[in-house]
Amino acid sequence: MRKFTTIAVALAVSAAAAGAVWADDYYNAPSSPRTIIVGIDLSTSNPLIVNEPFAGKVAARVGSMINGLAPHSRVSLRSFGTYDSGANAALTFDATIAPKTARPEEIARFISSVVASVPKLVANGKLHAQNATNIIAFLDNMAATTDCRTLPATVILASDGIEDSKLANLSHRRGDLPMPARAMYAGCDQLVILGLAQGVNDPRETQRLRDEWTAWAQAAGFKSFIGLNDW
Repeated sequence: MRKFTTIAVALAVSAAAAGAVWADDYYNAPSSPRTIIVGIDLSTSNPLIVNEPFAGKVAARVGSMINGLAPHSRVSLRSFGTYDSGANAALTFDATIAPKTARPEEIARFISSVVASVPKLVANGKLHAQNATNIIAFLDNMAATTDCRTLPATVILASDGIEDSKLANLSHRRGDLPMPARAMYAGCDQLVILGLAQGVNDPRETQRLRDEWTAWAQAAGFKSFIGLNDW
């Protein structure tokens, strides 16, 4: 989508201008560079695409995880739903934290604004709700460009965690996730799902989905998994 390309360019220009006055001692920050991948679930089962207050809560949480990243950290934003790269090209953004290209607070503000605006963009037809939920396929694709031996990584999914694809169907209180054949995220820090079972309104389903994704994340090589229904 051109709108996001334009916003990304404007952000880069703004960040570059601000870089001249960024304190030099930022490079002495105690934290180390890391990768943050944010995936937005555009499937119709995900309440985030229609619930503006909840989208705002997710946006704030995501922003807090990006703000303060060390220089040379990488931030990526993607969307997922159907198994169709064309359908998911609308939300694509990549940045590397550095004084003259992108400050972490600017990147956090930008990513948060995109996440918070998803319901409006869907309602306006600028983003299209999708009729499948290929979470595993998305994670598999992102693993191909993620090397936790180079940079520690956290993957954040704004999703209800209900896989609905040819691989598995976790809806209707049934189904199991197929375990990954290899540890594609070996050494990566954390898989986070914000909105787990949101909209189902059943704590038993929240726990079932948390158990499924905990096992999957461990088999995939993540050090830990966090699945939050609300916070």
